[in-house]
Amino acid sequence: MSRDYINCFVSFSPVRMCERQTFVKLSEEKLIPKSDILSLLRTYNCYHEGKNFQLRTREEDGQLILEGLLNIYWGLRRPIRLQMFDDNERFRLNREYTILHSGKQASVDNSAIACPSSSVDHKNTVTEETGNETALDGDIGGQEEEDSPQLLRTRSDASFMRVQRRTNTHTAGDLQRLRTHRFSINGHFYNHKTSVFTPAYGSVTNVRVNSSMTTGQVLNLLLHKFRVENNSEDFVLYMVHESGERTRLKNDEHPLVARVLYGPCEKISKIFITEADLGEEVTYDVAQYIKFEIPVLDSFVEKLKEEEEREIVKLTKKYSALRSMILHQLEGRGHSSDRV
Repeated sequence: MSRDYINCFVSFSPVRMCERQTFVKLSEEKLIPKSDILSLLRTYNCYHEGKNFQLRTREEDGQLILEGLLNIYWGLRRPIRLQMFDDNERFRLNREYTILHSGKQASVDNSAIACPSSSVDHKNTVTEETGNETALDGDIGGQEEEDSPQLLRTRSDASFMRVQRRTNTHTAGDLQRLRTHRFSINGHFYNHKTSVFTPAYGSVTNVRVNSSMTTGQVLNLLLHKFRVENNSEDFVLYMVHESGERTRLKNDEHPLVARVLYGPCEKISKIFITEADLGEEVTYDVAQYIKFEIPVLDSFVEKLKEEEEREIVKLTKKYSALRSMILHQLEGRGHSSDRV
């Protein structure tokens, strides 16, 4: 979906809306006719045919609601911190390991695997509710669930080389260290020594959302899914285009609607989560120059400087000539008044 097409939508006030026409919110200022959204939705679902990224629709208080999975790409430059506990939920040890060590049999607590209380679903199905806006859970038409809450770490993390497949060859000392430093949060393991890390840049995750959820609510849902301790206000969402153009999704915008408007192909545009103070919008005009090499850009700058100097000389000559003409006219009038 082109940027010009997105910008062509006109703002409507509730008073001026046609009563028979229904709209879907892109933001507080921009509303899109339902007929346009349904047309784009058909294209979107056709693109994802046979996949679990197809969107469903429903009517709620006369409003059209879209719901489904939304892909978000990690674009963080600084580390994030995972919560130590699942909110206020308690963890318990649920079984014991029996190991052989030095010819003796010892019973050691299985602290490497601790399960939250039964009220927590291991699939990490999250429901967030703010007013009448609710994050969805459950499958779409019985299809696959959203991806499991596991963050890919970058190779720069100190923990990268230490992450190994668990085996049954742990010694009693190993299990004691695991008991101290490691336990499970909704299916992924927490280690307080490596809880601060940066997700691999460009890795993708998804959350189940609906079209009534704003950017802030989607961010909260994403951070809650991975039990990220950082404040959601520290992050923003950007629509990043293949051309290099970057458009920030404002707090009152609805990311799922924006995704439908920009089209289903993520090779053309993707939604990235970035730090609020590091992200920067890039206009379409500027994006045209991003892919050029530095020497080429330097040559562009030199050409622009030369053109600027030529324009300065041209304007200087023009206004010098005008100044001379005005002075000549003033002198002529002065001589005429002296004669009188």
